[in-house]
Amino acid sequence: MVKKGEILNLDIDSLAYGGRGVARHGQFVVFVDKALPSEKVNALIYKTRKGYGEARILDVLSESNGRVEPVCEHFSYCGGCSHQHLEYSEQLTQKKNQVKDIFMRQAGINNLEITSIIPSESAYHYRNKMEFTFSSRRWRLPDEKPQKPADYALGLHIPKRWDKILDINNCHIQQMKGNDILNFVREESKKLNIKPYNQKTHIGFLRHLVLRFGINTGDIMVNIVTSYEDTELLTPLVKILVSKFPEINSVVNNINTKKADTAYGEWENTLSGQSYIEEKIGDLTFEISSNSFFQTNTLQAENLYETILSGADLSGTETVFDLYSGTGTIALYLARYAQEIIGFEAVDTAVEDALRNSVINGVGNVRFIRKNLEKKIQDSTLPDPDVIVVDPPRAGLVGKAIDSILSYQAKKIIYVSCNPSTQARDTVSILDKGYALKSMTLIDMFPHTPHIETVAVFEWE
Repeated sequence: MVKKGEILNLDIDSLAYGGRGVARHGQFVVFVDKALPSEKVNALIYKTRKGYGEARILDVLSESNGRVEPVCEHFSYCGGCSHQHLEYSEQLTQKKNQVKDIFMRQAGINNLEITSIIPSESAYHYRNKMEFTFSSRRWRLPDEKPQKPADYALGLHIPKRWDKILDINNCHIQQMKGNDILNFVREESKKLNIKPYNQKTHIGFLRHLVLRFGINTGDIMVNIVTSYEDTELLTPLVKILVSKFPEINSVVNNINTKKADTAYGEWENTLSGQSYIEEKIGDLTFEISSNSFFQTNTLQAENLYETILSGADLSGTETVFDLYSGTGTIALYLARYAQEIIGFEAVDTAVEDALRNSVINGVGNVRFIRKNLEKKIQDSTLPDPDVIVVDPPRAGLVGKAIDSILSYQAKKIIYVSCNPSTQARDTVSILDKGYALKSMTLIDMFPHTPHIETVAVFEWE
């Protein structure tokens, strides 16, 4: 039996999905924080469960050839970039192995054939959206002086701590201008004595700072999420912010009065400029509002849409359903190659954005329907689809969605996923209904993190 507090000498075999090193002590599996494949480590067990434990490194006895020095000062504490100490090419190899392992264990597919893996053109400063959290409970660093105030923070959650926020000075995966805005908002909010929110007591005003960037347009949106509406309290901050950064063309305020720690609100006010920003993918222009989904890596998004287009192999006569259509990016990208695209989306603002985007781009063979996809989508007024594209959230095809999709018996289903585990689960149902998995492409939208985007193409046989 392995006990909490025990120190073990471990050989790291692989990376688990999520980024931790995997080792075995007899039949006992140990997940080791920040350990890399082929390393030997001394590790302290800090948690045990039936059959497995969790550990942290005390000493690295033998380093992986792929270990590199992380560039970020926050790497030791922030959970955002768990792979930054691993060479990028090796990150891709590990992600490929993880997807294969997940599909073997959850879908029973041995030796899953990966058609290709597309690396990110830039491994840093690639994100077009970042969410930061205000808090009156800042995470204290081990070496800081105890008298330093810890009642104001703007940054990211410490892993496994919902109630403490790590001040972030420089995030290397967001746009560089975002770091300037982040630090400016923190300091000016303090000067103006605008109170941060306390996640325990639920007292305070400022909850989140959400930054969105048009990578190909230069547009910038600042979304300040607060616990109640008080435009007068925000006005001095907004005035000095847009004066300091005139390139900001949208400042909005989402109001979230609920206890749930979400970075979007029940309603929204526009405080400066427009209520949206624009982004371009290829020759298409998209208007994106604060709460609408848009791929967070703009440069990789075009590779993603090209992969979907290639898998669909459209001739111009097909009807395509685009499920979880968001702001309409996939639908509009495919529209010129199909007879008709019908998008389905549950979020009202996203449907509004998608309709507006179709008008902006002069696309007439696309329509968007507001629909909760956890319920059946059958509608006798709709044509049967030849191709169904699905890009669900991390939970995958839940509720009635998968049964509804399979009932159409479309020639092709193209399943885009940011969570291989739920995609593998849903793959079992798709294969059971007579489809064959024809290709699997991996697109790395998220360098230095455990996440990978996958595009699976299923064909009816």
